[in-house]
Amino acid sequence: MSPQSTLEVHRNRFGADGVSYQAPGRVNLIGEHTDTSEGFVMPAALDLRTISVLSPRSDSTANVYSVNFAEQVSLDLQHLPCRPRGHWSDYPTSVLWTLEQRGIHLDGFDLTLSGNVPLGSGLSSSASVEVAVAVAALAHAGTALPKPEIAKICQFSENHFVGAQSGIMDPFTSCCGVDHHALLIDCRSLDYEALPLPSEVLLVICNSMVKHSLAGGGEYNARRAEVQAGVRILQQHCPDIRALRDVTEAQLRRCQGEMPENIFRRCLHVVTENARVLQAAEALRSGDFQQFGRIMHEAHVSMRDNYAASCVETDLLVELAARQPGCFGARITGGGFGGCTVNLVAAEHSDKFVHNVRAGYEEATGIQAEIYRSRASAGAGPLLVGQT
Repeated sequence: MSPQSTLEVHRNRFGADGVSYQAPGRVNLIGEHTDTSEGFVMPAALDLRTISVLSPRSDSTANVYSVNFAEQVSLDLQHLPCRPRGHWSDYPTSVLWTLEQRGIHLDGFDLTLSGNVPLGSGLSSSASVEVAVAVAALAHAGTALPKPEIAKICQFSENHFVGAQSGIMDPFTSCCGVDHHALLIDCRSLDYEALPLPSEVLLVICNSMVKHSLAGGGEYNARRAEVQAGVRILQQHCPDIRALRDVTEAQLRRCQGEMPENIFRRCLHVVTENARVLQAAEALRSGDFQQFGRIMHEAHVSMRDNYAASCVETDLLVELAARQPGCFGARITGGGFGGCTVNLVAAEHSDKFVHNVRAGYEEATGIQAEIYRSRASAGAGPLLVGQT
């Protein structure tokens, strides 16, 4: 739904004009499972986004209407819930709860939300909603905060209210995205650099439409526990090591004999992935998309063989993509065990790429993949009427 359409829905529902804001979803180009080791990631904001429209009320009620779910919830801002109920409204509620925890008190308002970030696709629809609510609510409160601080608020909301132990990358990218650029983010310091990703190159996301049972939180937690076990072994030799961010591949290999094979391989993925992110950043700085694509492929192989977080379907999507003209690189993106692949594709070849990959995947699996094309887009902020 367009900003203008969302504004009209809001006007018809609440009888008032509102101010419009937007917050994009994101895709991670490279740097998988490195954020929890205080490492480097390279996401980009997408032109898929959540739109929020807010108008003030004269009481302490917050009415939140979701166009996507065709449902409204009403909240008493003086007595907000403090725990989730497994409902879409947990995400906007979590942000309002966090703002209240931080002493940012809100007067009543009506809020309309609409979005086209696919749910459950690994493109951060939840962070997009949280950031869209946060920027609208903060403007309503007359409170100006730096965008990285807004990202921290949204991460806190998801961690401590919703109960998802997500990292900083998703809300940070939604807040701080730069038009026609990817972001190199240092997850320890939150320093970041915008790297050129011109419009001649598209981000094509292929959704395998499968999520295997290994994708449950237990398996993610097991991977993280393996990494932490590796860090403890490394710390016996180098006490200054705080996280795998501080470890070189040479240091890791010197300790290989003291680690079970699975722990060594999980750590090897994280250590080499951090190095790959920095190499990929240099490739973007020089406009070398061929080199960037080769690094993406290496990252996929490491996710498959070392972190053991790929699957047959995403491997197939990567193989199909690699055969297509104009595809610089492809890899699994997100947590793994299914979900999406991200592909860097020359815009002039994108139509054929989408057709061939979709047809080849359906022929091999019987599954119709959802495929989204996007450019790297700007982060959250207000929208002008008529802006697309």
